[in-house]
Amino acid sequence: MFFEYPKLLWLLAIPVLLVLHYIYVELSGKRPHLRVSTIVPWTLKGRSAMSVVRHIPFVLRVSALSMIVVAIARPRSSEEMERIDTEGIDIVLAMDVSTSMLARDLVPDRLNASKDIAIEFISQRPTDRMGIVVFAGESFTQCPLTTDRATLINLMKEVQTDLIEDGTAIGNGLATAVARMKDSDAKSRVVILLTDGVNNRGEISPQMAAEIARTYGIRVYTIGVGTDEDTAPYPVMTPWGVEIQNVKVEIDEALLADIAESTGGRYFRATDNTKLAEIYSEINKMEKARTTVDSFPIYKELFGMYALLALLAILLELMLNWFVIRRLP
Repeated sequence: MFFEYPKLLWLLAIPVLLVLHYIYVELSGKRPHLRVSTIVPWTLKGRSAMSVVRHIPFVLRVSALSMIVVAIARPRSSEEMERIDTEGIDIVLAMDVSTSMLARDLVPDRLNASKDIAIEFISQRPTDRMGIVVFAGESFTQCPLTTDRATLINLMKEVQTDLIEDGTAIGNGLATAVARMKDSDAKSRVVILLTDGVNNRGEISPQMAAEIARTYGIRVYTIGVGTDEDTAPYPVMTPWGVEIQNVKVEIDEALLADIAESTGGRYFRATDNTKLAEIYSEINKMEKARTTVDSFPIYKELFGMYALLALLAILLELMLNWFVIRRLP
């Protein structure tokens, strides 16, 4: 607590002088008095009731005057507060949902591993707008840009391979992600494109989509998902049920690296769950929102409390004079 006008506290000398004067009058015996034949009506358990009660109005009056002096000196308290201004980043996760994402070189498979790690990435960026685009033979927006993390995570959990026609339209997926951000006014706009295959479908070539992204200043990070072996275990339906067979791994790393390089991003290869988590962690560190912190004090006025105490003291003094002292025998 501090006082806006501390010099006014010198006025507290007045109640101090009043107290000293009151004590002097009491000790000198110069106060007004009345001679009576007996003090029995005024005694209270061996002490004079008047000798106790008559001092209380003066104490209340001096207390009220002291509280008024403190109140006009304007006591205040302050608390340091921080205002954080964040320049958020718009991020679209473009995810391949072709059937090849069911390969089990990641645990439990490529798609579910990618979803789990993407959800963790989403939860680590509370100030950014994020969206989800899925693609296979075609592409569509699973979730537009939003800051609603609960909705985003729920929609990510619903991503599966049978949503659209099979295939790998990398160009369409990237173009759809770019379309979600082309009108954004965010300081930084990013697409994280994850796929495990080779572009074989779509009306827009990956090179054209990358050029569009570069034109709008959108940075693209590409992730190739899959083992670095020649084959990967994949569930195949047979007359005897689902069997795990090894299928050929085909990832167009040159294309993904070219897309990333042309837009100012980077290409990563995720060969297992740990590597994929590390990739998202690295992207998370590279794409940090710009934060400005301003510190400022918040003041709270306290004079009202002292003014109220002064008023209560005055009222108590008046009530004591009217209803107690005047009624003493």
